[in-house]
Amino acid sequence: MPILTKPDWQDLGGGIKRRITADGEKLMQVEVHFQPGAEGYTHTHPHEQTTFVVYGGGTYTIEDRAYEMRTGDIILVPGGLPHGFLAMQGEETLLLDTFSPPREDFRKK
Repeated sequence: MPILTKPDWQDLGGGIKRRITADGEKLMQVEVHFQPGAEGYTHTHPHEQTTFVVYGGGTYTIEDRAYEMRTGDIILVPGGLPHGFLAMQGEETLLLDTFSPPREDFRKK
């Protein structure tokens, strides 16, 4: 497995950017940076996902249930469930997402 050193950020707009930090055969790890108040809108995908709050926090919604998350919290999102994240106001947030299997749609072509 190659070591990725400071991979480039991809600007997603709306105060959100991401970069792939590990890309394996069976899993992928991605850093997602949110400006204060930025929103990762509700979406679905078939992949299992964990999200770890490196710093900052916000509201993570899975289906119709909201979870307040802060630094050090982790959540598991089963594949196929609608989910999204709203970063808290007043400070930046960094999330570390892990997907299994890897997100082909995130890989550069």
